[in-house]
Amino acid sequence: MADKRDYYEVLGVQKGASDAEIKKAFYKIAKDNHPDLHPGDKECEARLKEAGEAYEVLSNKEKREKYDQFGFAGVDPSYAAQNGGYGGGFGGVDFDLGDILGNIFGGGFGGFGGGRTRSKNSPREGEDIRAGVSLSFEEAAFGCDKTLNVSRVETCADCGGTGCASGTTAEVCPDCHGSGYTVTTQRTFLGMSQVQSECPRCHGKGKIIHQPCPKCRGQGRVRKSKSVNIHIDAGIQNNVTMSLSGQGNAGYNGGPAGDLLVTVSIRPHEFFEREGTSVLCEMPISVTQAMLGAEIEVPTLDGKVKYTIPEGTQHGDTFRLRGKGIPYFRSSGRGDQYVTVVLTVPKSLTPEQRDLAQKLAASLGDSTAKPRKFGKRK
Repeated sequence: MADKRDYYEVLGVQKGASDAEIKKAFYKIAKDNHPDLHPGDKECEARLKEAGEAYEVLSNKEKREKYDQFGFAGVDPSYAAQNGGYGGGFGGVDFDLGDILGNIFGGGFGGFGGGRTRSKNSPREGEDIRAGVSLSFEEAAFGCDKTLNVSRVETCADCGGTGCASGTTAEVCPDCHGSGYTVTTQRTFLGMSQVQSECPRCHGKGKIIHQPCPKCRGQGRVRKSKSVNIHIDAGIQNNVTMSLSGQGNAGYNGGPAGDLLVTVSIRPHEFFEREGTSVLCEMPISVTQAMLGAEIEVPTLDGKVKYTIPEGTQHGDTFRLRGKGIPYFRSSGRGDQYVTVVLTVPKSLTPEQRDLAQKLAASLGDSTAKPRKFGKRK
């Protein structure tokens, strides 16, 4: 097979073309190669499919950005796996040419080129639902188990999802014969065209329920409050969204359930802050502790630990406690804790303390210090 052509080349537009220019270019190709004007012409069909694939990518902002950056590998996972070749015809990018033509020309083109028209009676995945969970700083650091109460749609237990009352069955729609859509032929400026539309009798369901289930009223699904247990892994970050497969709304007509998307919110700590896997905090020390050095107790996520600060410690100095930070997410090991000392100066002194401070100042030879560059300490 010939090499895959650049999408911009296929549509005959420049790389920086606007959305309107891309749509106009595809419109012209679709009009010139429409199957109603060229019935059975395989070359026209191939050109239209090629243009449809190009339009599907270039008319989508996200796909277009990936294509501009990575080429075909950015939008077609099979492309890179084939060592840069393209051996899958026009099947690399998932698109429905019938839908594209229908959106541009109006009407339905589901019968063209393998186009898909889903009946409402076919199995479909249920909707995803969203929830949030609030964690303490420690729960996020070490992981925990939580129970969420969510409102979701489940398959009706009384009818098993059929929507029919007990002992009854649905009638196959006599108008669409269960397909959920009807096909009519109409004349357009391109010639005669077949148009697919939702069956007005069954509203696309392909079946007619004469005796609906009283519990779900023929819908086959009911809303319920459900308790869902979730496990939070140690080291999870704020605003991360977890996906619990199959815990969303029930599917339609036997289709799979959607997912439950849980967004994590971490409450602020009284004095700890987090930076990646590092824990940051400030520790107040007195003037004498800074001058003489001292053993102090430092709070950590594991409890208080003793640490000896050296003589002559300066305000703003930071020391590290190895392995006292946040556990690595879904991995072994932990980050570190960084403790910044903050010098506390007494606001009032007794006469005796003042006398001692003055004697110390005289002994040290205190004088006006020279200015220095902001943030520079020695």
